[in-house]
Parts: sequence; C-alpha cells; structure tokens
Amino acid sequence: MHSNTTSLFSVEELDEALIARTLKEVYEAIEERGHNPVNQLVGYIMSGDPGYISNHREARSKISKLDRAKIIDVLVRDYFDKIL
Repeated sequence: MHSNTTSLFSVEELDEALIARTLKEVYEAIEERGHNPVNQLVGYIMSGDPGYISNHREARSKISKLDRAKIIDVLVRDYFDKIL
C-alpha cells in the first residue's frame, strides 16, 4: 500500500546520523585495542592526524571520510541538546 503523503527528510539529519554512527564505531574500535577513545578522538579532531585512530575495524578509514568541522558541530550540538 502506498501513501499519498510526501516523506520529508533532512540532509543535515542524515549527515548527523552518519557522523554519530561512525563515531560510535570508531570509539568501539579504539576501545577494543585498549586505548582511551576520548583521548584518541580529541587528538585526531584537534590535529587532523589520522595516526591517532587505530586501523582496527577500518576505524581510521571511516573517520577520515568525515569533515572534522562537522564532527565538532555534531558533538557540540549533542552536548547542548542534553544540558539545555
């Protein structure tokens, strides 16, 4: 059965969901390797050096596909959504 209503989606929401999912996967991969995910992610975001991110589970490749400014945007928005 088809609906006669138009489905709307936001490219921004899709981007945010992709970034959130990727960060979760990268976080878990770093943690599995025995490193501190927060420290490693901060190092990567601040420097842009992918060496902070493990190759385990293709984490480095995954995070390198994301714009670091967009990562920061998503993290800051999520933070303020939780505290305000």
